[in-house]
Amino acid sequence: MSDPSYAFSKQLDGVSVDEALEKVAEALKANGFGVLTKIDVKETLKKKIDVDFRPYVILGACNPKLAHKALQGESFIGLLLPCNVVVQESEGGALVSFADPKAMFELVPDAPIEEVATEARRLLENARDQL
Repeated sequence: MSDPSYAFSKQLDGVSVDEALEKVAEALKANGFGVLTKIDVKETLKKKIDVDFRPYVILGACNPKLAHKALQGESFIGLLLPCNVVVQESEGGALVSFADPKAMFELVPDAPIEEVATEARRLLENARDQL
């Protein structure tokens, strides 16, 4: 399966979702991001609508310096923050997918945030490559 135009991913063979979540948090931290939110989709779907779903976790990652720059350039950019990272069970391990900030910020034409989006993408790609 190839990545959609708004994301980039890395398959972690032989790695559980829980192990992948730890690795992702470390890689994000090494690149200036913290995890602000953690949504356990499997748990939520079971609890709310009694549906069984594979392990699937959405992390809301934030780099405070980049978020501040983006907010200074466009007051509504908070609607596209934080950067989402999905860790899900996949055949043979875990799949880690990062929302591409450049693709997300293309929704905001003419805002002076291209530099921020480029830097956020570079740092998230570094995090992916460290997994």
